[in-house]
Amino acid sequence: MPSTPSTSTAGAAPSRSRSWPVLLLMLVLCYAVAGVGAAASGDAGGTYAALDRPAWAPPGWLFGPVWTVLYGTIAVAGWLVARRPGRGRRPALVAWGVQLALNALWTPLFFAAEQYGVAFLDITLLLAAVVTTALLAARVDRRAALLLVPYLLWVGYAAALNLSLWLNN
Repeated sequence: MPSTPSTSTAGAAPSRSRSWPVLLLMLVLCYAVAGVGAAASGDAGGTYAALDRPAWAPPGWLFGPVWTVLYGTIAVAGWLVARRPGRGRRPALVAWGVQLALNALWTPLFFAAEQYGVAFLDITLLLAAVVTTALLAARVDRRAALLLVPYLLWVGYAAALNLSLWLNN
């Protein structure tokens, strides 16, 4: 009986020595998005503090640590998919790239341009892209999909916050 792509290890992954550069590339891409966001955000802390926020809004200091962890899990999820051969890998990696691009757009839209409505559109598309990425990744490696769950939950929460901030400001 053939094993599923998410559980098979025999011949399913390239040699470990060749897969580490891919992990490094994924980490660089994810943390580059973080760097672009940080550079584009200007005085994000001051801007966030000045907004009329709902009572359930997190403190500004929480975003940095949360995103640091999430970008790491996004990179590892992409790496787990990239190192598996098969037809499902390409669509999952395309979706992974799309979600990362949408992620990169949000901070400049929200903080630099102060376009809260456009940022909400972007984060709504990002939420859909993360769901798509997780579903496609699950077909290739279930661990990758599981690593995307905290990201999905955080983006859903951030989308609700974005909507609230847009409506209140």
